[in-house]
Amino acid sequence: MSRRLLILLACLGSLPSPANADWQAVEKVKNYAIAGQSGPELYASIGERGPKLGPTRAIAHTSFKLTWSRKYEPQGDACVLVSALPKLAITYTLPKPAKPLPAGTREHWEAFIDGVHRHEMVHGDFIKDMVKKIEAATVGLTVPADPHCRKIKTEMTKRLGALSNAQRQQSQDFDRAELSDGGKVHQLILNLVNGG
Repeated sequence: MSRRLLILLACLGSLPSPANADWQAVEKVKNYAIAGQSGPELYASIGERGPKLGPTRAIAHTSFKLTWSRKYEPQGDACVLVSALPKLAITYTLPKPAKPLPAGTREHWEAFIDGVHRHEMVHGDFIKDMVKKIEAATVGLTVPADPHCRKIKTEMTKRLGALSNAQRQQSQDFDRAELSDGGKVHQLILNLVNGG
């Protein structure tokens, strides 16, 4: 076998296989500034400056932007979604004190913000799971009598709506459990306000 052919085969072997091509979410933290030098002051500032969700303000928030590169292919009289590659960006919005904190408060703050960040990352996991479910529910989808690949988009919208609603409900149930009396986030709040 020629040296050139060996190099070509080695290069081809290192290319990612489309079936194994995996995507990664891009995750980032965005901070909003809060004021205060004690636990109660910091928490009051969160109440004034936290991200607005409807009529109320939250401690933190997870948002995402999802776009797709999809390939539709007419096959006979049908249309098939042969591939779909997601591009997912997740942003965790968290509070951050504007000024350095005294040692005692800093300890309580670090425990609080670490727990809040971990809580928001669970929301991020729910979003990533939803994207995987969208892939599973749509790649390979075949719609008969759709040679121009128009009906398939309507069918996909129905499937995506159900998956999106399920993810939203999962997030709401998780928040309800964590923020209820005795829940993890509720405990974090109490420890910050009473200890810091």
